[in-house]
Amino acid sequence: MTIIAIIQARTGSTRLPGKVLLDLQGKTVLEHVIDRVKMSRHINKIVVATTIRTEDLEIVKLCANIGTNVYCGSEDDVLDRYYQASRLFEADTIVRITSDCPLIDSNIIDEVISKYLSENADYSSNTLNETYPDGLDAEVFSFDALRKAWKNANTTSDREHVTPYIKKNPDDFKLVSLEYRENLSEKRWTLDRQEDYEFIKEIYINLYCKNPLFDMKDILEFINNNPEIETINQHVVRNEGYFKSRREDKTLDIDDMEDKKR
Repeated sequence: MTIIAIIQARTGSTRLPGKVLLDLQGKTVLEHVIDRVKMSRHINKIVVATTIRTEDLEIVKLCANIGTNVYCGSEDDVLDRYYQASRLFEADTIVRITSDCPLIDSNIIDEVISKYLSENADYSSNTLNETYPDGLDAEVFSFDALRKAWKNANTTSDREHVTPYIKKNPDDFKLVSLEYRENLSEKRWTLDRQEDYEFIKEIYINLYCKNPLFDMKDILEFINNNPEIETINQHVVRNEGYFKSRREDKTLDIDDMEDKKR
C-alpha cells in the first residue's frame, strides 16, 4: 500500500496573500509543514499540489530546491488537483494536509492513519467531530473514495474543499473519527489572517530553538503558561473559508464536467 501525503498550497490567499511563503525562524511556512509531515511513520511519499498560475512558480521552485515532489493543477477545483496528483504518483491512500498548518503534529497524523487502517475505513479524520485545535487537521481516504468524489461532486464548495462530498454521504463511505480526550476545538492554530501569523510566530520564537519538531503537548504547555497569546487571534471564526464557499455555492453541470474529464 502506497500512502501519499498531498499538501495543497498556493500563494493566492485572499485574506493573507503569500502566506505559505511567510518566514518562520528562517524557513517558509510550507517548508515547516513539509518537515513535520516527513516525521510520519506511515507516509511513503509527500507531494505538494499547487496551481498552474504563474504566481505559484515560487512554490514549484521552492519544492525543487528542497527535493519535494510537486504537481500543478486547477486553482479552484482542488478536488481535481488531488485526484490528478494521486493518479500521477500512484497513491492507494491519500493523506490530505493543508499548507496553512505549520503547527501540524505528525503524531496526530499517524493516529488518523492508524485508525483508517485498523478500521478498514474509506475515510478517517480528526475533523468529523472537531475536538483538536484548528490547524492540526488531518484527513485520510482511499483512492477509490477520492475517485467517487471526483466523479460525482457537483458543487463549487465540494470541489474547492476536496472531501465534503465524502463526508456528506456516509451511506456510501465508511467514515471513522479520531477525537481528543477533551474538546480543544476553540483553539486556533491555523494560518489564515495576519493575527494568526502573529500568534504562530510567538509559538515558533519560543519553542523552535529548543525542539524544531515541537508537538501539540509542547504548544499546550507553553500556552497554559502564557495564556495571553491566545487573545491575538481568538476572535477569528473556524472554517471561515468553507463557510464563505457554501454561501457562494453553485451547482455545476455534470455532463459538462464529464466532457472536460475525457
